[in-house]
Amino acid sequence: MSISIPVSRACAALTAALSLSLAAGTAFADDPAAGVRTLTVPSAERGTELDVTVWYPAASGGSPVTLGETLFFQGTASLQGAPIAPGQHPVILLSHGAGLGGRPSAASWLAAPLAEAGFIVAAPTHPGNTGPERSAEQTMKLWQRPADLSRALDALQAAPDLQAHADPDRIGALGLSMGGNSALGLAGPRLDPELLAGYCDAEDRNPSLCAWVRMSGVDLHAMDMSVAGRDNSDDRIGFVMAIDPAPADVFAADSLAEVAVPVALVNLGQEADIPATLRAAPLAQGIPGADYAVIEGATHADMFPACKPGAAETALAQGIEDPICPDGTGQPRADLHAQMIEMVTSAFTQAFDKVE
Repeated sequence: MSISIPVSRACAALTAALSLSLAAGTAFADDPAAGVRTLTVPSAERGTELDVTVWYPAASGGSPVTLGETLFFQGTASLQGAPIAPGQHPVILLSHGAGLGGRPSAASWLAAPLAEAGFIVAAPTHPGNTGPERSAEQTMKLWQRPADLSRALDALQAAPDLQAHADPDRIGALGLSMGGNSALGLAGPRLDPELLAGYCDAEDRNPSLCAWVRMSGVDLHAMDMSVAGRDNSDDRIGFVMAIDPAPADVFAADSLAEVAVPVALVNLGQEADIPATLRAAPLAQGIPGADYAVIEGATHADMFPACKPGAAETALAQGIEDPICPDGTGQPRADLHAQMIEMVTSAFTQAFDKVE
């Protein structure tokens, strides 16, 4: 893996992660030490209850369970219902992507190791993003997703057996792909309703997502955007990290300059090949003090779990044309995951270490 940091203030948390041994990352695949459970929390805006998957440092006990396994992807082991380890633990709110990555379990390859490293990870299921109720209209209501994360934190802080272990002074947010857009919203950047309404006007801007939007008969210009530009910031959040935030190019430029929360942004792939709608460098340039890194050996698809043998061929047979299994320059996805796990762990650890 290589890394470049063109933004003025180098990110110590990200660069330090590069010097760590891969052995630390691959060790997460051994006996699971992450507990997992599900909470529910009402969302008035969504008109339903949100399911919130919570991974946490586990004491002994619980039943082994594998999360994230699908026809294409391998799952990750955790301990269902294990008691939480003693002490207070820092909290990471995790926002999943859309499509095949559209549920918390798709990020279990990252969430479980973070729990093993001592974090409580709370990930809401964003309604309408996947499964039989998948909806292009709901998916494109990006302004609702940050509120889902805030509701997930409410649920965690109200859970009788978890609240005492969730450190209220060390809370951050992490987002993958569309989840990166959502996590950033908690730090203060606001969506630009006009940019969002015109997002699919150009066919080559996000071909896969916008083809689905058009096929579903959704006209973004006709969608009610009256609250799309609202402030979704949550003053409980002390650090935000977004990996390949999507879309990255629908934020109001003036709102970036108002961000006071430390932010780290990461892109996957060769900089010249990163699509404009994923490019986080302009966000890093607009957010005061933001850090920016590029993992050149990875691709956007490396945020999916590890692929099963023959998954690429199975996906094509299922009509999924997007590449879900190639691994950038040829590095095994397991190695890329280990590097991302170390990078995220280091970034949040160092950000929280600064909390007095």
